[in-house]
Parts: sequence; C-alpha cells; structure tokens
Amino acid sequence: MDTLHLPQPMAAQKNGMEDHNDSHEKKSKEGKASPAHSTVTLIEEAQEDADPWDMPELKDTGVPWSALDTKGKVLRVLVSVGKFILLLGFLYMFICSLDILSSAFQLVGGKAAGDILQDNTVLSNPLAGLVIGVLVTLLVQSSSTSSSIVVSMVSSGLLTVQLAVPIIMGTNIGTSVTNTLVAMTQAGDRNTFRRAFAGATVHDFFNWLSVLVLLPLEVATGYLFKVTKLIIDSFQIESGEAPDLLNVITDVLTESIIQLDKSVINGIATGDPEARNKSLIKTWCKTFTNTTLMNVTVPGPENCTSPSLCWVDGNYTFTLKNISETYNVQKCKHLFVSVNLPDLAVGLILLALSLLVLCSCLILIVKLLNSMLKGQVAAVIKKILNTDFPFPFCWVTGYIAILVGAGMTFIVQSSSVFTSAITPLVGIGVISIERAYPLSLGSNIGTTTTAILAAMASPGDTLANALQIALVHFLFNISGIILWYPIPFTRIPIRLAKSLGNITASYRWFAAIYIIFFFFILPLAIFSLSLAGWQVLVGVGAPLIVILIIIIVINILQKRKPGCLPAVLRSWDFLPLWAHSMAPWDKVVGVITAKCCCCCKCCQISADDEEPGDKESVGNTNKEVYDNPAMSAEKEVKNEMNLELKILKMTRL
Repeated sequence: MDTLHLPQPMAAQKNGMEDHNDSHEKKSKEGKASPAHSTVTLIEEAQEDADPWDMPELKDTGVPWSALDTKGKVLRVLVSVGKFILLLGFLYMFICSLDILSSAFQLVGGKAAGDILQDNTVLSNPLAGLVIGVLVTLLVQSSSTSSSIVVSMVSSGLLTVQLAVPIIMGTNIGTSVTNTLVAMTQAGDRNTFRRAFAGATVHDFFNWLSVLVLLPLEVATGYLFKVTKLIIDSFQIESGEAPDLLNVITDVLTESIIQLDKSVINGIATGDPEARNKSLIKTWCKTFTNTTLMNVTVPGPENCTSPSLCWVDGNYTFTLKNISETYNVQKCKHLFVSVNLPDLAVGLILLALSLLVLCSCLILIVKLLNSMLKGQVAAVIKKILNTDFPFPFCWVTGYIAILVGAGMTFIVQSSSVFTSAITPLVGIGVISIERAYPLSLGSNIGTTTTAILAAMASPGDTLANALQIALVHFLFNISGIILWYPIPFTRIPIRLAKSLGNITASYRWFAAIYIIFFFFILPLAIFSLSLAGWQVLVGVGAPLIVILIIIIVINILQKRKPGCLPAVLRSWDFLPLWAHSMAPWDKVVGVITAKCCCCCKCCQISADDEEPGDKESVGNTNKEVYDNPAMSAEKEVKNEMNLELKILKMTRL
C-alpha cells in the first residue's frame, strides 16, 4: 500500500497546530486549577486605575420613571414615602439609643467619674486634667454631662476656672469616640469602611491636634482664661432659660425607659457624703418641700439664730429656726423605678440593649439610604452637599458648611448624634470627607452654644463661672478652626484621616487598636504617670516625644527630599519587617483569630461527620481569594487543624 506523504509545510503546520492545542490545553488546565488568578489580576489592575477616595456612583438599577404606568408610579411614590417614614423612625430610635447609652454609661461609671474629679491635687497638673476630661467623658458618654459636673465644681469653689480649662479640652476629645465606634459597624465593605472611618476620625485628629497646640499655649499664657474673663466682666449677662428643642421629642421615649438623678454625680464630685450612698436611678419625680419656723433645741446660746430669738429653760436652750422637710408626691413612671437591682446591673442591661438598638438602627439606616439615594435623587443630594460656589467665592462653601453643622448640632443638642449621623453618609459616598470636615467643626461649635445657653440658665450666684467655662469651650473650638481650617495647607486632619482610612481598609483590626490605644491606653498611661509626679511624667514622656518627632521628620524627608538623608535612612528596610510593615502583624492576628475559632470548628467537624454525603478526600483543597491578607492565613490554619483532627479520628478508629 502506498503511504501518503504530506508536504513539508503542511506537516509543519499540523505539528504547529498540535503544539498550539497542547499549550492551549495546558493553559486551560492551569486556569482550571487556579480559577482565581485572572480575577485577582483584573481586580488589581482596576484598583490601580481607580482612586479609592473618589465618590462612588449610586446607580439606579430599577425601572425608569418614564417606563412606568400609572399604577407603577403610584406604587413607587408610596414605597418612597414609606421608606422616608421608616428612615425618620430609625433615626429617632438611633438618637434615643444614644441617649440611653449615655445614661447606661453614667450608671456604670458615673460615681467613678465623680470620684476622679474630686481629687483636686491631681487636677492641678494640666496634663492630668486633660486626661481626666477624656476619661470622664468616656465614662458618661456625654460632653454636656461632664461639662456640667465641672461647672458645679467651679460654682461650689472646689475648682478654679484655670484648672477647669484642661478638663474642658479633654471633654472635647472624649466625645468624639462615639462616631468612631459607629464607623466600625461599616467594616463589611473595604471602600465603605475606608471612607466611614476616615470621616469619623477626622474629628478625632482635629481635637488631638488642637489640644497639642492650645494646651501648652494656655499653660504658658492663660489666654483662654483671660479672654473669657474679659468678656464676662464687659457684659451684664442675666440669667435665663435654655431651650429643649429635640429633647421634647426624645424624652417621651427615653424617660419612659430610665430617668437619672444627675445631682448624685455632682454631689460626689463636690464632696457630699450623703450622695455616695444614693442611687442614680430617680425614684420620685415630684417632691414638695415645706419650710416652717419651729422651736428647736440647741447646745447653747451661741448657737441661737439671734439673741432676740433665744431663751433658756433650765438646762435647755431654745431658738427659732427654719426647718425644711421634703415630701415625696409622685413616683416616676420609667421601667426601672421599682426594680431591686444595683446601678451597675441596670447600667449593664441598658448598655447591652442600647448598643444592640444603635447598631441595628444604623445598619437599617444605611440600607435605606442606599436604596433611596439612587439615580437623580443621589445626583441632586451629592451636588448640593459637595459642590462649591463659583470662583472667586468657592472658599465660602466650607464656612457655610461649618454654620450648617453648628445649626444642626444646636437643633439635636448633641455633637455625638450629628457626627454619628453623617458618618454612614460619608461611608456610602453621599458626603465627601472634605465636606464632612467642616461639618464636624461646626458640630463642635454647635455643642458649645448649647452649653452657653445651659450656663445662662444657672442661678445668679453661679452664672459668671458657668458662663466663663462655656465660653472657654467655645473659644477653644474657634481657635482650633483658625489653626486647622482657613488655609488649605493647614487641613492636616484630612490627610491624617485618609492615611488612617487606607490602613484600616487593608487591615481592619487596626481600627480596634486605634480606638483602644488613643482613647484608653494612652489616657490611662498619662494619668498614671501624673499620679507619680511631674518629674516622672517629664522623664518618661519627653524622650518618647523626641523619638516620635524624629520619626515624623525622617518620614517627611524620605518622601520629599531623600537626598538630604544618609543612604541607610532613605528607607526603613534596615529594620526588621515587623517594625515597619503591618503584614507580619496581620498574620499574627489571623492565627489568633483562627485559634479562637478552634472550639467552634471542632464542634462543626463532629456534626459534619454524622451527615451523609459530606465526606471529602483529605487531599482536595479549594483555592479562594480574599481581599484581606489575614483571611488567607486564617484559612490555611483552619485547613491544617481540620486535617489533623480528621487524622486523629481515623487513627482512633
């Protein structure tokens, strides 16, 4: 039989096609073995092109309005109105839960806050006073409450206005932790968490930077005290009444749950021995005090009210005195009025419930806003909130935002409520961080105007001191705005907040480290060193501050002028990896998280073995891609633990 010989070019072509098919099959097999490789590449390429701080487009995925019939249009309007009513309801519950949260913290730590403020020797140290202001505000979760305690101490003469100034600065820092905690609830999405955490911490950085500059200035010159004293002496200010505004609406719900007797904390702070044994939970809402002139027995004539109202009958000396007796008229009608539980137990119950309601309302508010703010509605709102005025008046926009923030905070009478409300809006991309910054500055001003009005409601003998402290708070925030807002170059809190947002987006656990360190560990460390004396505080703190300044200067030079530095200092690569990178710590956190879940996994393995059809070969492993490096390390540890447990069970059998 004759054999068929292919021409050389055709044979080569055939061989080339076979080689091409073989290589194609190999590539397809490799692709099947690792299906995530191409996805990761596409995601990384897309992330390199996109700026994570760009405002996201909230696209409308529903049917356009023009394509709806009459029934559909009516239904959409009704659904939108229903969503708006639900949004107002959830916002109302959110504000009330913040109020209950403040009451819970006062029940848990209110008496401790009073004891802290009672130590006048520690308060003589300005740095200790600042830290005490932070810690007390963290304990009671209300700058208004901590400020009122300071006002009562000044009015009673236990504290001078000069010593109260650092405490007021500390209350400004302590009240900014609430919106930072609110941002933690949006950790599910990377970019949303990046924006939300930066929008919350821009308020923190403003307060910390203002204190770093203004506290040494106040200690050196006393300008806050002198300026406010001049204002008080220049005007004849009469006592008045502070308006309630939003409290009229929220008190209906909050006072039906819990009512507190805040005079107990003031009594402990001012040294009243009877206040220590009293409960913070208010029992009687209406009382009647009757004052009568009665004959009373006194030790001797020198104790009489006046010589004309004093007489002696044998061994007894009598005089006339006004005796006041308080009668309980009406009992309060809140849930815990008749509960036989200590303040700590009630506080912990309210703390857990208020946090549950707060987080639930916040999640529902964010989901409702995401569903409502789409298409043209989102475009209009974003344009109103983030658009600047035309040139040359574009600089006015930020100051109008400050006024809006002050006005809204004055209406809700709480900077924590206002900043916590705009934090999720920053997260979903409705408000930019550049616009959230002046709104937060305005909220600082708004909460001080509320304090000024509350101080004007003080009685005549304490009006001057109360009003001066409120003006100190106001002038402190105005000075901070002058330092960190008018010139764009000085808006350092925005750059710091964005840097922190980038870190927490990649390593979400760092957000918890930030809150624990800056609001608990650092204040407690400074307070402990202050108790040891200023010599110890300076001896420990000064070297640490010098080292921190050197590190900051080197970092700036590395980015802008690396040629000015020696070759070794142009990067931190000469240090161990754990000293200049988060990656090793991220793996440690992943391993710890995996070990914490070990018990749960053991239970799941025993339950899975009982179910049919769930047996898998030990050698098969599925490759998954996570957006967080800690998740991959955690998955590897879990797989290894599962394998070891299965092998142990097989050997036992």
